[in-house]
Amino acid sequence: TNYTNFKRNKQIYGIIKTIDMRKAKTTKVTLRFRMLNTGKETLYLDYYPGIPNPKTGETMRREYLGMYVVPLKKRNGELQTNKDGSHKYNAEDEETIRLAEIIRANRQNELSKAEIYTDAEAEMLKAKERSKGDFITYFRDLAKDKKESNYNNWMSALKHLLDYTKKSDNATTKRFCDINLLWCERFRDYLLNVRTHRSDKVVLSNNTAAAYFLKFKIALKSAYKYGYLPKNINEDLKGIKEKETRREFLSLDELKRLVETPCTNPVLKRAALFSALTGLRHSDIRKMKWGEIEEKDGKFTLKYTIQKTNKYDELPISEQAMQLCGERRNPDELVFDGLVYSAYANKALAQWLGAAGITRDVTFHCFRHTFATLQLASGTQITTIQKMLGHKNIGTTLVYAKTLEEAKREAAEKIKIL
Repeated sequence: TNYTNFKRNKQIYGIIKTIDMRKAKTTKVTLRFRMLNTGKETLYLDYYPGIPNPKTGETMRREYLGMYVVPLKKRNGELQTNKDGSHKYNAEDEETIRLAEIIRANRQNELSKAEIYTDAEAEMLKAKERSKGDFITYFRDLAKDKKESNYNNWMSALKHLLDYTKKSDNATTKRFCDINLLWCERFRDYLLNVRTHRSDKVVLSNNTAAAYFLKFKIALKSAYKYGYLPKNINEDLKGIKEKETRREFLSLDELKRLVETPCTNPVLKRAALFSALTGLRHSDIRKMKWGEIEEKDGKFTLKYTIQKTNKYDELPISEQAMQLCGERRNPDELVFDGLVYSAYANKALAQWLGAAGITRDVTFHCFRHTFATLQLASGTQITTIQKMLGHKNIGTTLVYAKTLEEAKREAAEKIKIL
């Protein structure tokens, strides 16, 4: 809502401590209306004399509230007016004006009393104002900072958070000050039983619910860190434990079949096979530039920053992997120019796999799993694989060892003579 947007913007101003005592006592705040070409009136606060803008330091006379009203009209198109000449509005707009007047009064009070607040009192007042902001909007802003698939996951989590808030509070907003541990725990239970947005018959998988709830916990932690939540609720909030799942991977024979099978998206094919030979994620392959690949004594090394962790790494590149890159071009050009993350690319991937006779549910990320699993099968040390995959925790890499053992067990059970 416009009111929520204003409250969010209001946090920028806080308690205006830079105003000297003379100005604090004499500055008058007036609620004013300005007619727009659309027929709406925008509401703003008029400061006289002006006050310093905390962001720029320049004198500020107006503060737009992001709130709008529409004056009522007569049949002939003229505006309806009261006896004092002011415009008439419907009940909803009258409520908006009432809220704006409360904001004006609060701002006047802040300006008039700014000089008598101690630092501690001023900080408490600012924290109180922040706590009245909207957590849903805050969560959405965090999501906007994410990229590609991670952004989509955050937005999916946001949809479920909105659905839950509508169900629990009959609202589309949730003030920080109204969030408590019980509300958060009930959201966790909600995720474990809710249906997916794609199908009313399918419940969210345990690991998907865990991923969405983790993002919720991250938002709570961030809100506490920046002073929107007075208590670190995340500290007492238990997450959803992920269930171990099988990491799907391709066999060496299947990889060879894919090499021989045409794909409608050639750059996707080269990138997927490149991932199987290097263990790189889609996000890192997509942004890889020729200038990041160095050659010394016939050996190639990729020197890059991992997008997921933002850490610098150096990765040896085999000759076969380099062949998939094609001819070297200018340093600032993308190696796999045209590689994108999209539904169209996923469809092309599925068609390519199907044409090669691979009917399992294989995603692009499975080529990274394939690299790890085949390296383990060939005898490469687990710590070496950990470093090549860029895993911080070796426990993450050990999952591949378990997957390989399961695959060996399945292979052993296939041969029966009795």
